[in-house]
Amino acid sequence: MYQNTDVCGPKFATISIFRTNAVACTMMKASHQLPVVSIQDAIRILALTVLCLVAALTTFAQKNVKLEHADQLSFERDKGYQKLTGNVVFTQNQTTIYCDSAYLYKEQNSVEAFGRVRITEGDSVVVTSRRLEYDGNTKKARLRDNVVFVKLGTATLYTDRLDYDRPSNIAYYFDGGKLVDSINTLTSVRGYYDVNSNMASFKRDVHVVNPDYTMTSDSLQYNTRTKVVYFRTPTTAVDKEGRTFIYEDGEYDTRTKQSDFTEGVAESPSYQLSGNDWRLDRVRQLYQVRGDVEMVSKEENLIIYSQAVDYYKGQEITKVYDNAWVAKITDDQDTLFITADTLVSIESDIPENKRLLAYHNVKIYKKDMQGVADSLVYIAADSTIHFYRDPVLWNTGNQMTADSVSMLIKNNTISKIFLIRNAFVVSQDTLKNFNQIKGRDMTADFKDGNIHQVIVRGNGESLYFVFDEDDLTFTGINRIICSNILIRFREGRVYDLNFYVQPDASFVPPHELTDDMKTLKGFTWREEIRPTRDDVVPKKVTADTRK
Repeated sequence: MYQNTDVCGPKFATISIFRTNAVACTMMKASHQLPVVSIQDAIRILALTVLCLVAALTTFAQKNVKLEHADQLSFERDKGYQKLTGNVVFTQNQTTIYCDSAYLYKEQNSVEAFGRVRITEGDSVVVTSRRLEYDGNTKKARLRDNVVFVKLGTATLYTDRLDYDRPSNIAYYFDGGKLVDSINTLTSVRGYYDVNSNMASFKRDVHVVNPDYTMTSDSLQYNTRTKVVYFRTPTTAVDKEGRTFIYEDGEYDTRTKQSDFTEGVAESPSYQLSGNDWRLDRVRQLYQVRGDVEMVSKEENLIIYSQAVDYYKGQEITKVYDNAWVAKITDDQDTLFITADTLVSIESDIPENKRLLAYHNVKIYKKDMQGVADSLVYIAADSTIHFYRDPVLWNTGNQMTADSVSMLIKNNTISKIFLIRNAFVVSQDTLKNFNQIKGRDMTADFKDGNIHQVIVRGNGESLYFVFDEDDLTFTGINRIICSNILIRFREGRVYDLNFYVQPDASFVPPHELTDDMKTLKGFTWREEIRPTRDDVVPKKVTADTRK
C-alpha cells in the first residue's frame, strides 16, 4: 500500500511539510546556523523565511497533482506513467480525486482515472463519472460516461461527456445533458454551467419542464440559485391548461411564477394574443401585456387591438384598454369596427356565457352602419350586440334611437335591429326633410346591408312629408297614430306604410304648417355625433410613437 508521509529530517521531523521542498529545508537549516543578531533583525529574518516557505509551498501545491493513497502501485517506465489500483486518491489545492484505478503521468502532471471516479471541489462541488482525464497544469478535467455534476444544495447536471474548467469553475457538456433542481428539469444538446454565478446556458433543442410549463427553445439560460429562466431566442411554453406562449426575450421566475418578456405571443383554443411587453404572474393568475397588443378570436373572426391588456386567468376575463378597438370581418368582406374606453372579453365553457363587453364612449363603424352608445355587450352564442344608455344607430339616411338597441348578426352580416322602449326612426329625404316613426318597440329587418322594413309594435306614430308624384311639389305632412305600423324601404328610403289597429290619420297642407307640426315628440337629429371611420379606427399608435 502506498501512503504519502513527508518529513524533513530528524531535527525537523515534527514539521513534515518541509520535506516537500528541499529548498525550504535548506533555508531552515541555514537559519539555525546564523550568528546572534538583534531581536528586530531576527524577527525580520524569520518573517522573510516564512514568506519564502509559504510562496514555495503554494507554488508547488498549485502546480502538482499529489498522490495521497493507492492500494497498489507499479511503475510502467516504458509508458511513462505510474499504474495505481485500489482506493486511489489524488489532491491538488482544494480538489480531491477518488477512483478505482489510475495512471499518473508525473512529468506531464496529469492523471487518467477509471472506475468509480469522484471529484470533490471544496465542500460545494462533487462530480462522478466512469472515466477522467485530468491536466494538473491547466486544471481542466475531462469526464466521460455517466457523469453526474452536483453543486450541493443547488442543482445536478447529468451527461456522458463533460469538461470541467477548475480555474473558471465552469462545466461544459456537448453531447446531450440534463440539469435538475428542486423545481425545473432542463435538457439540451450543448450547454455549460457556471458554478460561481449559478448561471446555466443551454443550446440546441432545449426543453424545460416544471409543474406549470413545458418550454422548448433553441437557446436559453437558467439561474439555479434564483430559479429564473432567461429567454434568449424565441421560446414556446405550454401551460397545464394547454395555452401556448411564445417568448421572444425576457425572463420567467419559476419560484414566484412571474414573467417579464418582450415580443411575445400567447395562444389558447379561442384566442391568439401578441404584444411588446409581458408580465405574467401565475400566483395571482394575472397576465399583463403592453404595447401594440393584438388579440385574435379564432371562432368569431374578430381582432381586438389596444396598447394594454390584463388577462385574469382564473376568471377567464380579459380587460383591454388604452386605444382599444375591435375589427370584425363580415361575409360581405366589409368590416365592423368598434371602439370604447374599455373592452372586456369573457370566456366560458358554456357558450351562452361567452361575451364581449365595451363600455364608455362606444362607437361603431361599418360602411352601411354607424352608431354610438355608452356601452354594449356582444353575445357570441346568438351573435347579438346589445347597446345601452342613449344608443343611436345610423343606416344610410336613417337614424334609429331607443332606450336600448339590439343588433342580430347572421352569417357575419347585420340581419335585424331591435329597438326596445321609446323607439324612434328618422329618415332624411333628398330635400333634407325628416320623415319620422315612433313607437313602444320596433324591429328593423335588413337586406343586403340596408333597411328592408320596420315593424312598430305599440303606440305607433308616423309623420312623413308628401310630394306630388309628377313635379315633386310639396303638398303637406301626413300624420298617423295607431297601434302597429309596417314601413317598407327601398334603397334606404320609405316607399310604403301600412297601419294596423284603429289608425287615426290627419293631413296638414303647407299653408297650415307650423314648426312644431314638423316633428313628433321626442324627435332629435344627431348627425353631428355620427362617427366616421377615423373616429373609430385610430391612426397607427405604437409603443414607440407614445414615448
